[in-house]
Amino acid sequence: MTGHPLWRRALAEFLGTGLLVAVVVGSGIAAQRLSTDTGLQLLENSIATALGLGVLILLLAPVSGAHFNPVISLADTLLHRRTGLPTPNLVVYLPAQILGGIAGAVLANAMFATPTTISTTDRATPATFLAEIVATAGLVLLIMGLTRTGRPTPVIAIAVGAYIGAAYWFTSSTSFANPAVTIGRIFTDTFAGIAPTSVLPFLAAQLIGAGVAIALTIVLFPRPRQSPNEQVVNEAI
Repeated sequence: MTGHPLWRRALAEFLGTGLLVAVVVGSGIAAQRLSTDTGLQLLENSIATALGLGVLILLLAPVSGAHFNPVISLADTLLHRRTGLPTPNLVVYLPAQILGGIAGAVLANAMFATPTTISTTDRATPATFLAEIVATAGLVLLIMGLTRTGRPTPVIAIAVGAYIGAAYWFTSSTSFANPAVTIGRIFTDTFAGIAPTSVLPFLAAQLIGAGVAIALTIVLFPRPRQSPNEQVVNEAI
């Protein structure tokens, strides 16, 4: 990992995840207010999220690796036992990301003078369960594959932003693909919200998707290339 102390890396993960959720929720609220067509609202939400995520990766990757996602941190720990995120650090990253996600939703609500309330939007169906497996598997495989082949941070940032922007549309779940973002989105009863009853199925699907991606990474990219960017592992929504 980077040479920064753990508290600084945890702060970067808290801020990065929080700002990511603020982008997702805030752009969703703005889209609801500016447009009446659901398709246009989703387009506005997805463009803002893709661009915002790329910027956050470029900004914070040198500090923490810019995971912003518990399944990315978990995959980094499991796949890069000697060079990746150590298990004790993983225990710090996960709560920082989850708390950041919650704070980001509260911040977005405040910026639009919207009360912070629990979402009533039910999203869990068999179709969205499958979609979250696909979305998360694709995201984790993309990041791990690019990292293990030594791609530079700007390339990873663009690729991850592009993937999330596309996955908004090709998955029925709109590609949460991130446990911290999923939990954070409980705390906004707006366009981007998710009801607590839908969260456990989404989290289960994300863990399954991460497991699939880890297995595929081992098969497709068995030997990480040595490069200065090998340690930079970046999170998407």
